Amino acid sequence: MGLPPALPLGYLSDMDHDASLDALGLLCPLPVLKTAKQMRALAQGEVLRVQTDDPAALIDMPHYCAESGNALLGQDEAGAVITWYLQKK
Repeated sequence: MGLPPALPLGYLSDMDHDASLDALGLLCPLPVLKTAKQMRALAQGEVLRVQTDDPAALIDMPHYCAESGNALLGQDEAGAVITWYLQKK
């Protein structure tokens, strides 16, 4: 299972989502642990937007999605902030 094709920066900034998680300032493993908790609370098909500035998330978030089966719809980067969009399986 690979990552979705890269999208232009800014493409996802207005993506519809059902819930948001602000993980700014949190370091590994907290962004992924909080993401997993929030994803458990969502209904199937709902989308979570996660914002983090932890560089380790570039490795951790795709790995979490691959292991959990949740869909990684994409990521967007603006400076140090990485925004992820994940869909509950």
